[in-house]
Amino acid sequence: MTIDIAAAASFMATHARVLDRRRFHLLLDETGPGAVLAAVDAYRNPDGGYGWGLEPDLRAHESQPGGALHAFEVFHEIAPTTTGRAVELCDWLGSVSLPDGGLPFALPVADPAGTAPFWAQADPAVAKLQSTAFVAGVANSIAAHDPAVAEHPWLRAATRYCLDAIAAIDTAPHAIELSFAVRFLDTVHASHPEAAALLDRLGAFIPDDGLVRVEGGAEDETMRPLDFAPLPDTPARALFSAATIDAELRLLAERQQDDGGWTVDFASYSPAAALEWRGYATVSAVSVLRHNSAL
Repeated sequence: MTIDIAAAASFMATHARVLDRRRFHLLLDETGPGAVLAAVDAYRNPDGGYGWGLEPDLRAHESQPGGALHAFEVFHEIAPTTTGRAVELCDWLGSVSLPDGGLPFALPVADPAGTAPFWAQADPAVAKLQSTAFVAGVANSIAAHDPAVAEHPWLRAATRYCLDAIAAIDTAPHAIELSFAVRFLDTVHASHPEAAALLDRLGAFIPDDGLVRVEGGAEDETMRPLDFAPLPDTPARALFSAATIDAELRLLAERQQDDGGWTVDFASYSPAAALEWRGYATVSAVSVLRHNSAL
């Protein structure tokens, strides 16, 4: 399977935000970690958290768990380089976590302009597995090469919260929560023995074709096998057949648009977010294909 990398680069130059352009060029070994860290620093607040639309559908300036996810993604991508910003973000997350170790879906938003209702209307007093798993999952990936993150008390508490919350699941969770829970378990599989059995339990909620409809989402919005298990040789890959993964990789490559970029199947809540998600999706598509030796 092939994609047009030159067209993808042109799309990124034409449409993507600076952060994703830097991430794209880091992926292609055309820039270094410092450039990407400088770009993500523009979204950082003095409290150590991240806002300012780093999560494209959450345009508010306040630091948010959604912003933390995307900042941690950058800190993971620069491995084995480490940054003190990662520990500072752990400190902030510890300051906004609830007593059980979980994170609320979102914190209060003063100005909801351009922000999706599910972010703006979230209850800050209720911990959610989805938000905690999406942050703790990537943080645990960083912990593999950053001892300061691995030893941080916030990460220990958040990891424990996620394991306990997943163990308590007895009915099919929302598709997005399910995908983040699977990816979290994939990350902690080696360090937490109970993760293997929990991953098998969650696998029972994924149909054979690997397609899980997103309830309340756009008409065609679906979590797919590569959303659950984007990387090869990971425990979550065992939830899908080799033929299914191969077909999904081919489909992902075929979804490159005539302008060189990729699209998303979910709704955006501002014109800026619509373009930003396409840049983010293009980096993600090229990354997944490259890590699966599908380029």
